[in-house]
Amino acid sequence: MWLEGWHLFDALYMTIITLSTVGFGEVRSLSPAGRVFTALLIVGGVVVVTMLFSAVSHHIVSGELTGLVRRKRMRKAISELRGHFVVCGYGRVGEQVTRDLLERHQRVVVIEPRMDPTRLIGDLLHIDSDAAQDEALIEAGIERAWAVVVATGDDPTNLFVAMSARSLNPDVVVVARANDCATESKLRRAGATYVVSPYRLSGQRIAEQLLAPTAVEFIDQLQAASAGVHLEEVPVCDDSPLHRRGLDHHDVRVGTGANVLAVRRMGHVKFPGSASDAMAVQPGDILVALGSETQLRALAVLAGAVLPDRFRRLTAIL
Repeated sequence: MWLEGWHLFDALYMTIITLSTVGFGEVRSLSPAGRVFTALLIVGGVVVVTMLFSAVSHHIVSGELTGLVRRKRMRKAISELRGHFVVCGYGRVGEQVTRDLLERHQRVVVIEPRMDPTRLIGDLLHIDSDAAQDEALIEAGIERAWAVVVATGDDPTNLFVAMSARSLNPDVVVVARANDCATESKLRRAGATYVVSPYRLSGQRIAEQLLAPTAVEFIDQLQAASAGVHLEEVPVCDDSPLHRRGLDHHDVRVGTGANVLAVRRMGHVKFPGSASDAMAVQPGDILVALGSETQLRALAVLAGAVLPDRFRRLTAIL
């Protein structure tokens, strides 16, 4: 426009066909100055366009665009979850917890700031962020989650995450890892429903392996998926025929095939014994039962409960 005095449309059209190198003719004759400008425009334009395509190709090859699409799909999948598990920390403990939950067909979202892609289990839903940030817990669907596992290797971080999870969802079950025994009481005060010490559990397991190897082997076989026997928690509802009547009055063992090993009421566990006739069952009780999946579902029907998804093939860890 400045060199040749062209109108805007003619100048823009000429610039586009020059940069695209389509080979169309000039809309008007060019002066020597216009030809010099056009030559510089071709050289500079080809270089810029080549660099642009190279950068886009690099992002595609390196997976940048693929990663963006994957993260978008992952966020959408997480937003549709209900009653899932959120695992904070993907170290050795967090990875094992995640693996066990997935083997029991549970839905899991992992939060880990430095996720190693080689350690991912299948199409595991994960968030590359710090679980101590409320935004990460919210993105993981903490308001819709059934339980949160706090399994980082740092007790202060676990304390902060447990407190944040409890404040964001007062009804969520929080299971926290305690590396130091002195931290257990603090984690409970911070909102943890259960506190687990891996070192204490491993020490107890070693002692039990030495003192009662047969019992430990039985427990291992019980936990194996191939055994077909599961240990489940069955809640008793208001309309259950077991309400305020003894367990053996209905002959639960014969009627369902499941063995009721214990009853949890108001935080206390009772074990049916010789005086089981007087042991009434009340709404809100939790029956700890042993049996096959069919037997446990029959017991759930008797208890007036419909086992939610989280109970399916969920073998309790003794």
